[in-house]
Amino acid sequence: MNRQLLQRTFYLLLMIGLASAALAKPAHARPTRPARHGHVSRVQESARARRHMAGMRHARPVAQTRVVLVHTRSGRVVRRAVLVRHRYYEHFSASSFTDSDITQGDVTAGEDPVVRQAAIDALGNMYGTAVAIDPSTGRILAMVNQKLALSSGAEPCSTIKVSVALAGLQEGVVTKDTPQNLGGRYHMNLTEALAHSNNLYFETLGRRLGFERVRHYANSFGLGELAGWNIPGEQLGIYPDQVLPESEGGVGRMCSFGQGISMTPLQLGALVASIANGGTLYYLQHPTTPEQATNFQPRVKRTLEIGNLIPEVSVGMEGAVDYGTARSLHANFNQLPILGKTGTCSNNGTRYGWFASFANTSHGRIVTVFFLEGGRPTFGPKAAELTGVFYHNLWDHSYFAEKLSTDTAAGTAAASPVSQ
Repeated sequence: MNRQLLQRTFYLLLMIGLASAALAKPAHARPTRPARHGHVSRVQESARARRHMAGMRHARPVAQTRVVLVHTRSGRVVRRAVLVRHRYYEHFSASSFTDSDITQGDVTAGEDPVVRQAAIDALGNMYGTAVAIDPSTGRILAMVNQKLALSSGAEPCSTIKVSVALAGLQEGVVTKDTPQNLGGRYHMNLTEALAHSNNLYFETLGRRLGFERVRHYANSFGLGELAGWNIPGEQLGIYPDQVLPESEGGVGRMCSFGQGISMTPLQLGALVASIANGGTLYYLQHPTTPEQATNFQPRVKRTLEIGNLIPEVSVGMEGAVDYGTARSLHANFNQLPILGKTGTCSNNGTRYGWFASFANTSHGRIVTVFFLEGGRPTFGPKAAELTGVFYHNLWDHSYFAEKLSTDTAAGTAAASPVSQ
């Protein structure tokens, strides 16, 4: 009996020693993943935001297989492989803030001065760009930090889910209410997946669609081609012709947060504008003089067959703002319903924060894309929060009320679009 007790004590001490050695593994040996005047937004994180960011410091858990000795009930000692989970820190080398004038070099003579100032004040001292679009014409009302807005783009992160959702709806693979099995008893529908930006849902949906169908719809929605009409300096985002290797996540990874894809703020803005206006994909145009703004003529790129799908995807985008990943917008604005989609990811030490949205009102809509580059404080919900400041600034300047009054007086006369 004593001998058996001594054996059990010995094996218990041995297991504790092995566990201690595993926990003592240095941080540098752990795997890492690849890491970019009204109300003025000077960033001072609230206590709640600091708690949230403290949790965000740790990326998703990583599991490693280790072999340990296990004492069975029969008294035998066997080797078993077990998963040991730990979390790791992600290092960011880019800064989220800037003391320089990010508007230097912007061409502004043809922009709406109220919209432009609202966007500048919303960005505050964070490094990024803000693009505001009239979805009924494709006119760019304001483009702050045009150098970044017209760049070759960045990984779209979870904003790619809007394109994938439309593809899944168009192909009849899902409806907004179709429960999708994500393993075991875990189910989720499209509305909740958009609102909470669920990666597993869209990885599953992407695999069901397949790369060719996903790419076809992404191209038809304007990804992989210039969004603007003769906008000097606009560069092209890239949608690849080949699927990611399975070792890098395959089509599922491309559909969950856009790995391997480069999207520009203008491309995302044109797509969201087509949702806001009922299915017309306009060429975006940026007037550079008051005369161009006065004589503006819309140019239609193509009409998308998504009119019947818009209510299906809109409820998820509204849910994102009401209770999902973009609910931080309501910290600054709740006077009008806003629909949108966030995105957060990182690459080579730079973190990206996206938020694309539109104000769903009966008296005029405005589409906005806020894109942030930086370090840890940069992420999608922060872009949504700044967008709330933007809408708050417009509201304070009676922007929507003035638009309603002007439209009513003019009989809501609209310019005839030019098809291209």
